[in-house]
Amino acid sequence: MEALRSEDPRRFGRFTVLARFQETASAVRYVARDTGTGETAVITAARPALAAVPAFRRRFEAEARTAERLAGGWVVPPLGTGDGDGGREAEGAGLLWTAAGYVPALPLAEAIGIAGPLPERALRILGAGIAEILSRVHAGGAVLQGLAPDTVLLAEDGPRLTAFGPLGAAATAEARPGGQLSVRLGYLTPEQVAGKEAGAPSDLFVLGLLLAYAATGTTPFTEGPPEEAARRIAEADPELDAVPEELRALIAGCLAKDPAERPTAGTVAAELALEGAAGLARGGWLPERLAAAVAEQEGRVRALEGAWEAPAAADSVPGVADAVPETDDAVPAVADAVHGHAVPGDAVLQKGGAVGTPAPADPRVPLAPDADAGATHGTGDIGEDQGTTRFLNTDPKPPHSARATTQLALPHQPPPLPATPAHQHTHGSPAPYPAALLPGSAGPGSGQGINGRSSSGQDANGQGGNGGPMVALPLPPAPAPPSGGPALDRRGLLTVAAAAVGGLVVGGGAVAVIGGGESAIATDAKPAPPKPRRTLPGQPPEPRWIYAHPSSESAPLTAALWQDRLLVVTSESQASAVDLRTGKRVWQRADAAGGQAALAAGDLCFVAGPTEFLWLAPKDGAVVHRLRYADGFTDLPGLQVGRLAGHSGTVVWFTGSHTVTVKAPKPKKGKKQEPDKKVVQAHLFAYDIVRRAELWRTPVPAGRAPGTPLYRVVAERPADILVRQEPSTLTPADVKAAKGKGSLRCFDRETGKLRWTKQYGTAGPNAGIAGDESGILYASVGADLQSFEADTTKPLWRVTGTEGSYFGTPLVAGPFVHTTERSQQIGAVERETGRFVWRRSTEVPAAGGAPALTVSTTGETLFAADAAQVTAFSAADGERLWKFQDIGLADPKGETVSAPYRALASGTNVIVQRARSFYAFPVA
Repeated sequence: MEALRSEDPRRFGRFTVLARFQETASAVRYVARDTGTGETAVITAARPALAAVPAFRRRFEAEARTAERLAGGWVVPPLGTGDGDGGREAEGAGLLWTAAGYVPALPLAEAIGIAGPLPERALRILGAGIAEILSRVHAGGAVLQGLAPDTVLLAEDGPRLTAFGPLGAAATAEARPGGQLSVRLGYLTPEQVAGKEAGAPSDLFVLGLLLAYAATGTTPFTEGPPEEAARRIAEADPELDAVPEELRALIAGCLAKDPAERPTAGTVAAELALEGAAGLARGGWLPERLAAAVAEQEGRVRALEGAWEAPAAADSVPGVADAVPETDDAVPAVADAVHGHAVPGDAVLQKGGAVGTPAPADPRVPLAPDADAGATHGTGDIGEDQGTTRFLNTDPKPPHSARATTQLALPHQPPPLPATPAHQHTHGSPAPYPAALLPGSAGPGSGQGINGRSSSGQDANGQGGNGGPMVALPLPPAPAPPSGGPALDRRGLLTVAAAAVGGLVVGGGAVAVIGGGESAIATDAKPAPPKPRRTLPGQPPEPRWIYAHPSSESAPLTAALWQDRLLVVTSESQASAVDLRTGKRVWQRADAAGGQAALAAGDLCFVAGPTEFLWLAPKDGAVVHRLRYADGFTDLPGLQVGRLAGHSGTVVWFTGSHTVTVKAPKPKKGKKQEPDKKVVQAHLFAYDIVRRAELWRTPVPAGRAPGTPLYRVVAERPADILVRQEPSTLTPADVKAAKGKGSLRCFDRETGKLRWTKQYGTAGPNAGIAGDESGILYASVGADLQSFEADTTKPLWRVTGTEGSYFGTPLVAGPFVHTTERSQQIGAVERETGRFVWRRSTEVPAAGGAPALTVSTTGETLFAADAAQVTAFSAADGERLWKFQDIGLADPKGETVSAPYRALASGTNVIVQRARSFYAFPVA
């Protein structure tokens, strides 16, 4: 809780506001008093900037109706809704709000922070209570999408739910120009990763996440590279070893990848508490520390009520009944009560004579008695004692750089559409679910919550759920283009100056749409020279072309370059090739659907698919050769091939596994025959893609089910290769044996023989690591970067990282090791000495994992790509050259773009990808 601020409304209908209670992405909640009944209530008031959007109002009202239908049990009945005047004519007009009775309770995230994971009985009551609510929602054919650790409360008699749709559970909510509304949830489900709509089973998956978080204080999907968070949710098995054994199977069922395999809400409720959550909670259910914290919160709220006894008594005094509650003069009493010491009721009346109308309050004066004189906000959290409820102020000042690059821009576009008033306002609320679509959901040394979010309520991207799925609400259509002109897709300029103060200013540029969702600047085989334009510092060069992958086709899975001639994009439906000279698509091939890589195999394009290797003609994509795994590896029936581990020249390395039946030994006399066993066998392969021949295979330990371990080559030497297994494919036994450390395996390049397996210092299984041809490794160790001799594990040098951050995967290029940190620091270190040559920031708030690095083919330009932008640096001295950020899909009905940026170096170009959009920039 905190004292009211000068801009806060003082009344909502019959409710008089006492204090700020909590902030969410879409609303501010207040403790209030019903002047008619004296009952304490909680007002949920929509943020004015969002309430001005018609789509938001409709959704807010719909969720209020849902709460009304569910009232009773674990849902507090509403006391009122409406547009209040707020007690101030100018400020409060048209406020959107709802009121519900106050129940002393702690948000689940707060409770875990105070007392740690919940015991089994409390978990059963929590899960059964929420499942009972979900059962009622699903019975009506609806989906809740309102579960989050900040929307589930723990009260003395059982749980409570405070959100009844995506607005209430939003990690961020944003009003954009043209009446567009975007709401970002703080979690993903496997079906949402696959691009499908959420259904009733989606609520059960999130309930499983919630219960795993409550049982362990962390998430079942944190282990693994940050950039693969979405893949882990879609494919990886949840880590539930720390969940009480009696609940493990049920929670695992909720987290099943196939929605059809998840239990119903009614089944979950019955399995957790056959007598019902209320019956199991009789006699108390909260651990002692949480019960004390709930009581402490209730005491502070009751103190607020006491501070308002005077206005209630003054109602009988002529001339005071209407005047006293309308002024700010009563607030000091409330502010003191919030801080834990009530003020006598007559403090709100004027001193020195007859009782009369108090002098009007100056709205510019801070309401909290100990605030700075010039402040425009209250003093923050109120109540400093341990164990009290603390709600975060979600309006912090963003990081500021003293040396900001001027422009963060899209390429030059045709003249803007007619200007229209635009209001953009974004609010984020810390929530323990991360943004799984964004890279960097977790990092070494960070405390983690659900899906990789820290227990403090911040995800490892540095902000509340910033990369979760966007929920596109119904929006008005985009304005029509000027008469006689072509249909235009609105794109525009994004300025980093605006971003640095919390918003992105969107201009009105446009791009002509060319059939099938593709857009292009060049129309000729020879790119047209860019038109002269005024150059702004930090603005990227004019792109040679722009390609948009058709929206009618499935989203890109992989993108790779073939001989600096083709950009090969694969998806679930096909592979297609784009001419790197013009940006035009030249062919598409359904046979290569789901493929990976695009490597040069002589004059052909090699693509590894889910069931076969393909060699395609670069001119038209025709299949020249095909090798089905079932035909090429006949001695390994049912071979499942993983993604490529790496390649060098004409050789690719990959892993694969198959299942064999091991006959049980003949039983001893009088003993029963044991059944045969199914055993997974795995191998690492070397394959020549020009000769189309297997070079060798070597057995390796099987990975986590279904059994194929995924390897990545981290260093190539003349005689051997060094590989690391992706942590998500390690078996529980492997994880336990590693004791928190990562390891590398060394294989002979000629024979495939395993030479050794080694660990390096305390580098973890997720640590960023790379090696060079001389046998030196560079690995993230805690917050530092350390070099080692690969064969001996001898440490050579160490560089210190930014406090509270960690290094990502370094890039070895020339005499330097280019470094990247989660704090958005990019640098260059001398390979021999470990001395920093330069170190610069991307000037992006630390909101994700460490940026991914790419160097131009000349080695002169270094690119850092993250979830927010691409930044180009001079590789030699770190001069910041330019920044690039696109606007995603401007169409209000278009899908939300939440994918990170990626940079691919090709000749004199760098190809920047974000989801379906590709830009070709000239570089040195």
